[in-house]
Amino acid sequence: MNHLSFKDRFFLFTQRCMPKQAMTELACRFATGCYGEITRLAINTFIQRYGVNMQEAQQEDPKTYETFNDFFTRVLKPTARPLADSTWVSPVDGTVSQLGQIAGERVFQAKGHDYSLLALLGGDADAARTYANGDFATLYLSPKDYHRIHLPCAGTLRRMVYVPGDLYSVNPLTAQNIPGLFARNERLVCHFDTAHGPLAVVFVAATIVGSMATVWHGRVNAQRLGLIQAWDYEGSTAPQFAQGDEIGRFMLGSTVVLCWANRANLKFDPEWRAGRAIQMGQSMATVAGESITISK
Repeated sequence: MNHLSFKDRFFLFTQRCMPKQAMTELACRFATGCYGEITRLAINTFIQRYGVNMQEAQQEDPKTYETFNDFFTRVLKPTARPLADSTWVSPVDGTVSQLGQIAGERVFQAKGHDYSLLALLGGDADAARTYANGDFATLYLSPKDYHRIHLPCAGTLRRMVYVPGDLYSVNPLTAQNIPGLFARNERLVCHFDTAHGPLAVVFVAATIVGSMATVWHGRVNAQRLGLIQAWDYEGSTAPQFAQGDEIGRFMLGSTVVLCWANRANLKFDPEWRAGRAIQMGQSMATVAGESITISK
């Protein structure tokens, strides 16, 4: 940390001592409340601050959103994110934080930091063994990004696990300086069966990420009881999704971690690398030996 500026050091210090859960609950109350002109002012300020492209939104006029959360989780036009002809497509808009092979049961976070796959998956030893020596991709969603999460390949939901945890901010600075960040923060682990093997999609919460919700369950972390909770989905009642279907959403920015089993034989798109900006639907990966549609 010797190379950090005073501003960065101060930010990291506040992360360790500020009341993150109280701030998150307060932000959630504001984001879900209808406050008329105050809400409209917040939305317009956010659009200007982050350069949000409202022409992509199904509802382009900011005045049509009754709450800040309605605006933040806005639906895009059907033509805004076409799906590439690829085995796996990007599930989100954002930036590639890291990607590569899982080293045994250790996942790379940033230079000098990795974390336990077992911890990320909420202590599920069977799941950790499934994804050991497989592949991962960590995708960061900044506040300006579209915040709905989609399935990168057709699949069937088999298990969902809510894991309580901290609420550190998730951004490049904290990823580089807070050990085990993604396995420490509150998260939601969703396990899918696909034609190419098991896939784990992990929603990682953060400071002022007031809610994580799925299309089959609704808001998952409404009460924050501090307990691991699990739901299993079997037989014909298990939710099934086509490639590109929405599976969930965040309120405000955070991160998605994808984990593939070793037998997926994954080959990432050559354009995918740490720091690359991505959009939902772009080519992410294919099975080794298949051709890859290059992302634009």
